[in-house]
Amino acid sequence: MIDKKASFQRTPEPAEQTEQAQEGGAGLWRAIRSVMRTQRRAPALNPAPRDQPLPLSFAQQRLWFLDQLQPGNTAYNLSYIFSINGSLDVAALEYSLNCVIQRHEALRTIFVAQDGVACQMILPSLQIDVPLWDLRHLPPDEREAQVQRSIHEAIDQPFDLQAGPLLRAMVLRLSAAEHLLIIGIHHIVFDGTSKDILWREINEFYQAYSAKSQPDLPDLPIQYADFAAWQRGWLQGEHLDAQLKFWKQHLAGAPAALELPTDRARPAVQTFAGARYPLLIAPALTSDLRALAQRVDATLFMVLLAAFDVLLLRYTGQSDIVVGSPISGRNRGELERLVGLFVNTRLLRADLSGNPSFEEVLRRVQQVALETFAHQDIPFEKLVEELQPQRDPSRSPLFQVAFNFSGAAIPVLKLGDLEVKPIVNERRMAQFDLSLVLREDEDQIFGALDYNTDLFEQSRIARMAEHFQILLAGLAADLSLPIGNLPLLTIEESEQLRGWNAATQAAILPGCVHDLVTAQVERTPEAVAVRCGAEALTYAALHAQATQLAGYLRAHGVGPEMRVGLCVERSVELVVAVLAVWHAGAAYVPLDPSYPQERLAFMIADADLALVLTQAALREMLPATTLPVVCLDRDAEAIAATPPLPSVVRDPAQLAYMLYTSGSTGRPKGVQVAQGAVVNFLHTMQAAPGIAATDVLLSVTTLAFDISVLELLLPLTVGAQVVLVDRTVTSDGVALGQALTASGATIMQATPATWRLLRDAGWDGRAALRVLCGGEALAPELAAYLLPRVRDVWNLYGPTETTIW
Repeated sequence: MIDKKASFQRTPEPAEQTEQAQEGGAGLWRAIRSVMRTQRRAPALNPAPRDQPLPLSFAQQRLWFLDQLQPGNTAYNLSYIFSINGSLDVAALEYSLNCVIQRHEALRTIFVAQDGVACQMILPSLQIDVPLWDLRHLPPDEREAQVQRSIHEAIDQPFDLQAGPLLRAMVLRLSAAEHLLIIGIHHIVFDGTSKDILWREINEFYQAYSAKSQPDLPDLPIQYADFAAWQRGWLQGEHLDAQLKFWKQHLAGAPAALELPTDRARPAVQTFAGARYPLLIAPALTSDLRALAQRVDATLFMVLLAAFDVLLLRYTGQSDIVVGSPISGRNRGELERLVGLFVNTRLLRADLSGNPSFEEVLRRVQQVALETFAHQDIPFEKLVEELQPQRDPSRSPLFQVAFNFSGAAIPVLKLGDLEVKPIVNERRMAQFDLSLVLREDEDQIFGALDYNTDLFEQSRIARMAEHFQILLAGLAADLSLPIGNLPLLTIEESEQLRGWNAATQAAILPGCVHDLVTAQVERTPEAVAVRCGAEALTYAALHAQATQLAGYLRAHGVGPEMRVGLCVERSVELVVAVLAVWHAGAAYVPLDPSYPQERLAFMIADADLALVLTQAALREMLPATTLPVVCLDRDAEAIAATPPLPSVVRDPAQLAYMLYTSGSTGRPKGVQVAQGAVVNFLHTMQAAPGIAATDVLLSVTTLAFDISVLELLLPLTVGAQVVLVDRTVTSDGVALGQALTASGATIMQATPATWRLLRDAGWDGRAALRVLCGGEALAPELAAYLLPRVRDVWNLYGPTETTIW
């Protein structure tokens, strides 16, 4: 559910949507008319009996439920501010507002529980006061401060859904001819279209009051409660099943969340603190976008939505994007004049895979828009109830980003002969992580980005708004460009990026990772390189076993640019196996034995492996495969009898490893990283945070995450020692704390979750320990706990794809 507070944010009515489609081209208009004709004819909407409890609509039910969870929550308080110039008759205004309240049952409805079920209770009559606050006597600065206080009090004061009233109003008199009308109302009885109805009827009653006549308003054959009962009766059986079937197919496999980069750690429970950043698309670009829409037989709504999808792709790296978009929900004539909560939310899913051209993306978006238009009957709240997505209290279900575009003209507001202008008040609530709200008016498009201030800084949203403008200009200039090539950065950002890239390229060093280890073998052959439990290998022994295993792999067909699957327990053999694969010229692909069989089977097939290297105890955990399988323990004698592979020069451009992502955006994807990138990374990490030959690094991370590259290889490039602990230790805070002490570790890299595990187990730190924390956001409270207990704390971040921290 989305309701927009500013005047430009009303959701277009169905008639307006078809007008926009008609402007998009005759072909699209015919398609929409075909969709509308195929929709099932709904039963008649008749008055519901008033001698029995009246149900809530699906949308009302959700808001009632949220209010029960968090009484006093103001996230769904709506507020409207109007500037009225002229000689305002406050008594006539109060009379007119109360007449509208009497005319629309929704405005005199309260919500009570009967036998544990929420019901609507319609009050026979309701009169509210419209107090007048005269601020003329105040100096300008104090007057403005009082205006802001009054506005925020009206917005932030909770409504009592059980007691009512759910609407309040006040008038501020700034001068003899200057007034502000502030109306606050709860979303459970109101939406954006209701605002236009409310004002139109206030004006009718105001004019009639002044003329001592009756307003020219048609009777209302039904009320909102009749709609709620009708909706409950219709959305069941075959019609509900048909709607649900579409939405289940439409959302099958969709990502649970859109992972926008945030400036703050996401709170454990969703918050609604918000702000608004204005956005204006200049007339020239607006004209270009309109022309583009005409040319490709689309609507401006579709063009802007497709562009927003591309922006989200570029920010998240996710090619499967789900955005919520409001629709008026008033697709019957009886509903056009009713005040109430009708607005619904469509889920618009975009497939941006394959780096298509923007023209192709637009075609995909157009198809989805048509399909979802044909299945808009089911309320979003009912969809959530039926689909039962896995709930995350920190996010809204099914989507976290919204898009709202209206092409309807801004209505001219009148109050008798007085001039009325809506005032855009500062938005302090955000129902979603991010919402792009746009409106077309005359020769330009304007709007805002509404954002959650507990997640984002204004500076990030300002950059996003600028990037969106640059993206729009780029696609308007050339539709055929792949979306990954569309411009996004400002001139300053592009120059800065070129400088960074130039510096990075100059820093890349020759050679491969195992060359660095081999050089260290020559310097300190008898120093202990790796330990795990009672097993230990010196640098010389590590090199001898790795080159011997490399020779065995070569004898089994493994060569340069091939990929070897590694499914090996955390042990000294794991380090031997990694180096052996590199000495053979190949790259490793971790196969974590804790992964489901389906995921492992997919990775084995997708990675095009030449061979799988494992241990006998893990062999049975792997899915069936026709690939050659070498067991380090079972084949130990044959490996030991193989001559070591001679050292040869390797190309830094060769692949070092291929890691598969979590699969949160759909199927897991393999990220390929070259040897030269890892060499450059390790050299940089030697300097900062820094490591010396006297250090001991305790390794706790699975090989399936790139953090393991730092843990296993950084010590071996400087003559330090790496100590591995098995997965039973890493999941036990007490055991891990004991391992830290027993190993003499001076460095440990782990996620915040692991450091919390240690803290919660009573670990009190280690003065010589250097803490590297990455993989997740480091919360201030955890940093505050660690800092006085260890040598230093490094907060690190690095995407798998970039080999940077």
